[in-house]
Amino acid sequence: MSDVSTEASSFTRRLLQRVFPTTTDFFALLAEQSAHVNSAAGLLVEYMGSDSSQATKKICEAGREGDRQKIRNLTLLNEAFSTPIDREDLHRAFINLDEIINSCQSIVVEMDSELLALKPDKACLEMAVYLKAGVEAVAAGYGRLAKEPQAGRADAEKADQAVKSLTRTVRRALAELFQDNDFQNIFRRKEIYTQLSRAGDRLNICNSTLLDIVVKLC
Repeated sequence: MSDVSTEASSFTRRLLQRVFPTTTDFFALLAEQSAHVNSAAGLLVEYMGSDSSQATKKICEAGREGDRQKIRNLTLLNEAFSTPIDREDLHRAFINLDEIINSCQSIVVEMDSELLALKPDKACLEMAVYLKAGVEAVAAGYGRLAKEPQAGRADAEKADQAVKSLTRTVRRALAELFQDNDFQNIFRRKEIYTQLSRAGDRLNICNSTLLDIVVKLC
């Protein structure tokens, strides 16, 4: 094929892409990313239950994959001609889902660091279990948006209950922690409890976004 023919063919493809832009399946992207976050939250529970070095490695790998998915999804969102969901809602979901994984990764890395050198305790495990329950519910809700968005309300309610349980556990654990006389232990554990609470805050944003999308679709 001549250079002229190649250039003409390339121009035709670009023109067709402008007139008939490729439609991105944002429902599928949300489902994929939220499922990945759910897997990462499960690894955090594994770490808190066994203090496994393998879990730490897997969470760090999940963090890298989460960043890749976030960047890909945001790029596709930026390039999309139209979206089935408000762009702002999609942006919030992609960003805050990834922040949950980032929180999981930061928690295990800091606990394993020489600075903190903390072993998981019962409170950490309980918080991680509630975080996992909430993320699982949100992931189920995002996964339903394409075919049965109305069903996402029930998932959002489950996630809300999990966030509330996580918050109550954090408060109780902090109250018990400050009964300790070891001030170094207090400050080190308080940092981890606070990070788990922040992960819950990100989950709460994801859940609010899920509800916003459900309302708009229904």
